[in-house]
Amino acid sequence: MSYEITSLCVNCHACMDVCPSDAINAGARTFVIAASDCTQCEGDYAVAQCASICPVEGAILNEFGEAANPPGSLTGIPPQRIAELVAQGIL
Repeated sequence: MSYEITSLCVNCHACMDVCPSDAINAGARTFVIAASDCTQCEGDYAVAQCASICPVEGAILNEFGEAANPPGSLTGIPPQRIAELVAQGIL
């Protein structure tokens, strides 16, 4: 199984530059990870490099279909707290 880039992708090219197996290519609307080439960075890095650099939370899914960089991973603010701040009109 490989990682997958979702429609949340903003085509920033960051993931493409760090992929050690050159598995990421430009698709029609978003970047695409070639399943046959993706190694999930095993043997190269402890964490998937595409997910570690992606600026969009939830744009990359792991082999289980879970966000590799879930909400709150970039800001350090739990999603519940963000929702509270939005409800209060702070964000």
